[in-house]
Amino acid sequence: MRNLISFLLLLMISVLFTTCKSDKNKITADLIIMNAKIYTVDSAFSKAEAVVIDDGKFLAIGSWDEIKSAYRSNNVVDLEGASVYPGLFDAHCHFYGYGTNKSELDLRDAGSFDDLLNRVVAYAQENPDGWLVGRGWNEEEWVEKTRVNNLKLSILFPDRPVVLRRVDGHAALVNQVALEMAGIDLLTRVDGGSIEIFNDRLTGILVDKAVDRVLDLRPKRTRDEKVRAILKAQEDCLEAGLTTVADAGLDLEIIRIIDSLHKTGDLKIRVYAMSNPGTEEFDFFEENGPINSDRLVVRSFKLYADGALGSHGALLLEPYCDDAGNNGLIQNDYHYYDSLCRRIFNMEMQANTHCIGDSANRMILDVYKKYNRPGNDQRWRIEHAQVVHPDDWGTFGEFGIIPSVQPTHLISDMSMARERLCTESRLKGAYAYKSLHNAAGHIAFGTDFPVEDISPVATYLAAVFRQRPDGSTLHPEEKFSPQDALRAMTLGAAYSCFMDGRLGSIAPGKQADLTIFKQDLMKLNQGTRIHVLSTIINGEIVYIR
Repeated sequence: MRNLISFLLLLMISVLFTTCKSDKNKITADLIIMNAKIYTVDSAFSKAEAVVIDDGKFLAIGSWDEIKSAYRSNNVVDLEGASVYPGLFDAHCHFYGYGTNKSELDLRDAGSFDDLLNRVVAYAQENPDGWLVGRGWNEEEWVEKTRVNNLKLSILFPDRPVVLRRVDGHAALVNQVALEMAGIDLLTRVDGGSIEIFNDRLTGILVDKAVDRVLDLRPKRTRDEKVRAILKAQEDCLEAGLTTVADAGLDLEIIRIIDSLHKTGDLKIRVYAMSNPGTEEFDFFEENGPINSDRLVVRSFKLYADGALGSHGALLLEPYCDDAGNNGLIQNDYHYYDSLCRRIFNMEMQANTHCIGDSANRMILDVYKKYNRPGNDQRWRIEHAQVVHPDDWGTFGEFGIIPSVQPTHLISDMSMARERLCTESRLKGAYAYKSLHNAAGHIAFGTDFPVEDISPVATYLAAVFRQRPDGSTLHPEEKFSPQDALRAMTLGAAYSCFMDGRLGSIAPGKQADLTIFKQDLMKLNQGTRIHVLSTIINGEIVYIR
């Protein structure tokens, strides 16, 4: 097996079975892993000591005595007590977008507005041509609160377009030349978006579809640039221990590139792609049906109902506490979602809709109820489900709708959410992941990277502890047990993508995807830092620390 010798040398452990008369009745396998703490994530959450892999699938699992009495292999790895899990599965991320962001300015660590500007200037000096694009700033994390506007940015860059997206990707700060290129002035209105005006001038802050109006003007990436972005994203995912990612919104062109990279063997990681709802994409899947190969599955569409809470774009039942009269933004009207969901239903595909605010969640749940029936197995999903009115929790379970959530959003948003929602009655439905899990019977965890950290360990810690480094928390009764958190990152995520029959747990016949840590994820303390030892996909070692 590829990289196996390196793997054994790294671990400094190699046990070889010798072929002798007593072995002749044993079954030969490609790989045996022994002396490990193996979490199967089966219905009983049972553990084992050894696992047998052959032809890319799990052949057997059990105690070491059971395995060595029935199986043999020239490749036996002693993990010396390391912890083994089903391959970790990110149910909601932006895999391709993460890769493209790696070639842009990273503003996540900007500590103030002046720091942000200094970083843009330094980046511009290193990259003297073309558009200046960055992402990751979050004014809620700045020690010095400053009203963000583009005055200084436009002075620094009078002739070069600059677009700096907020961490959530739903708002951006752009300079004057970018506004002019997009034809945006004081009279411009954008359905499904907003253009901030303060003291009768444009501030340069655009929200949701208004941002797209500027970004659509950027020069298009070449195919080679897109390939590099995908492969760079894979590199970081495998290092993080991810074996499958669900990319929440891809054009057909990127889906085809991913498919081609799987076929050449350059792309190992499994991808569950949610197609963007463009005309080309709908026509293709209506004519050809879903894609369901070993590494690539495409059987869903990604819709957007509203924006983000941080940029006041989430659609709320009541106005924002810190922005009187503003209930947020709806991306399209009810009939738009009803029409698309009817087409998706007729294609027997899955609808996955971005819903942050309680009003957006209620509207999409009402649409879903028209096409889902109690007891169905359509597995339509609400993406994020960040603020859901308690009266609507039961709809998830009654109509088989899956909440697809990202626990790290709670950690990032905690203080901001209190400012936006402010009352306990409204906060009760915010980031209520355990309540949604109980109501729905299923839940899927993701990270939403690059909005949040790519690490699934951060997801696990956020779900289990629900606590910021300073000790602050929000509704600690919504914590997950370690077992339920792991299940949501493995079997629950696989179920939400119709892949639970072959992924998500360690069982004979399932595909041999594993994530191996030296430490036990189930026994971590808050703030513990651990690293992946190895990532295995289809029995192939694709990452070694």
